[in-house]
Amino acid sequence: MVPDYRRDLAGHAVGHSLFRLSSAAAIALCLGACLPADQRPDLGVTVTRNYAAGERRASPAVSPDWPRLFRSRELDRLIERTAGTNFDIAIAMTRIRQADAQSRVSAAALYPTLSGSSDASRSLRPGTLGSKRGPFSDSVGNQFSLGLSASYELDFWGKNRASADAGRFAAEATRFDRDVVALTAISSVTTTYFQVLEAQDRLRIARENIAVAERTLKVIQARLSVGTATQLDIAQQESVVAQQKASVPALELAQRQAKVTLAVLVGETPAAITIKGGSLNAIAVPSVRAGLPSQLLQRRPDIAEAEARLTSQEATLYAARAALYPSISLTGQGGLESALLKNLLRPDAAFASAAAGLVQPILDGGNLRARVELERGTADELIATYRKAIVSAFADVENALIAIQENTRHERLQAEVVASARRAYSITEQRLREGTIDIVTLLNTQQTLFQAQDQLSQIKLRKLTAYIDLFKALGGGWSETDRRAAITATEAAE
Repeated sequence: MVPDYRRDLAGHAVGHSLFRLSSAAAIALCLGACLPADQRPDLGVTVTRNYAAGERRASPAVSPDWPRLFRSRELDRLIERTAGTNFDIAIAMTRIRQADAQSRVSAAALYPTLSGSSDASRSLRPGTLGSKRGPFSDSVGNQFSLGLSASYELDFWGKNRASADAGRFAAEATRFDRDVVALTAISSVTTTYFQVLEAQDRLRIARENIAVAERTLKVIQARLSVGTATQLDIAQQESVVAQQKASVPALELAQRQAKVTLAVLVGETPAAITIKGGSLNAIAVPSVRAGLPSQLLQRRPDIAEAEARLTSQEATLYAARAALYPSISLTGQGGLESALLKNLLRPDAAFASAAAGLVQPILDGGNLRARVELERGTADELIATYRKAIVSAFADVENALIAIQENTRHERLQAEVVASARRAYSITEQRLREGTIDIVTLLNTQQTLFQAQDQLSQIKLRKLTAYIDLFKALGGGWSETDRRAAITATEAAE
């Protein structure tokens, strides 16, 4: 009996048709029908009706072109280059070719082997072997042959079919892995590009604050000339100017290193790429809905990859258990043999033989049993990995939704802080010119404004990063259509 893994993995639903969450359990039932029973752990995962931080209704999958929702032409160009030149994606593609080749190697055992041979020999037989007394006469003999030999192992227990299935599912997993790598690369490019914009925003704010602090310093110096300020006042304001100038190198460093990281992500040397940048204020805030948790299971390539690897391992376990049973092989030979080359092609030179053999392992030092335990342990590990992938997917969406909500609220409150600090500084600067305020109040309002502006830029980055995380957590537009395409491509390569 040979299990149909594709069929066995099809039957499990939570609300509606979900992933094949009962893959291991279904295959275990099929194994139990053919070979001795084997206890498998329950693969059940509780799927909630909705996200705690999300809406309670279904929604379509996010767009595969989700980076375009941020409305940045430069980002769009970077994403296009990433899809074609990113090194991680290229490496993942080579793994697909390797897995396809390995799948064909695994499937080769399902077919007969046929080999041809040809031989020509000349031998000298000493006369001393043919007679005890002389005279001795040597004899020379020739032999010519042409032949074919064939062998085939009857896959009575389904061992070879299971090995072929394991190779095919492993090849599917590499295609899903390629989708995971591509989504990660696109998310990294988007995040890093926003880091460049944030560094540029903070640099602009720092330079504007330097100009403000220097302008204030001139006012204090003017007051010193009329005796309404002291050298201490000037020294304190000079400290503020120096502090703002000292923040610039770190921001320049962050900006330049982010550009270098972007170059690597798009597969270019740092000198070969130009990043103009801009401002986070010009980036559009996209609209995205999380949908239902049950929908997520069909939209994450990493879950599909974990499922395929688990299914591949279950097939490998089946093959290991089938190896405990006898193997039945058929062999045959046929061809032509002759002592004279001119007679080699005559019908009388034909020969043939056929044989059937059965081999049952008896004593192997526990090798086959140990292999079953090894494959069972690996399968149990992949079941836990599969369950973790599902639970982690739910957690990723929840965390992204929470981050969007809280950072949006934080940004609004921080914007109010900046507006209040700017009004306070404007009043302080005016009173400084009038000579009705002390330097301590001025220093405090300056520092409050400068810090509030810088923090607002950082919060904007965190909010946009949360949106990127949500798009990634929702699968980045990956869908059941992509799954079927990967399966079709694997079968075609096989």
